[in-house]
Amino acid sequence: MPPECQLFSTIGCHLCEIAEAELMPLVDHGLLVELVDIAESDALNDVYGLRIPVLRRTDTGAELDWPFDTGQVVIFLRD
Repeated sequence: MPPECQLFSTIGCHLCEIAEAELMPLVDHGLLVELVDIAESDALNDVYGLRIPVLRRTDTGAELDWPFDTGQVVIFLRD
């Protein structure tokens, strides 16, 4: 079972929409991804505002910055 993840993004972010599309095949195969809107928190906006989209593993805290594709996410989840 793959680890659960969070995708830090915000509404209206074109790159975030592309990142979500890259993750969909993995979600279809059981990956759980929580979408976190950084606009709802000043602290998250400070950390991720210039980096989104960012995929974060909830088990290790490891982060994968954009750009990434489905294959890179698979490798990221195996480590």
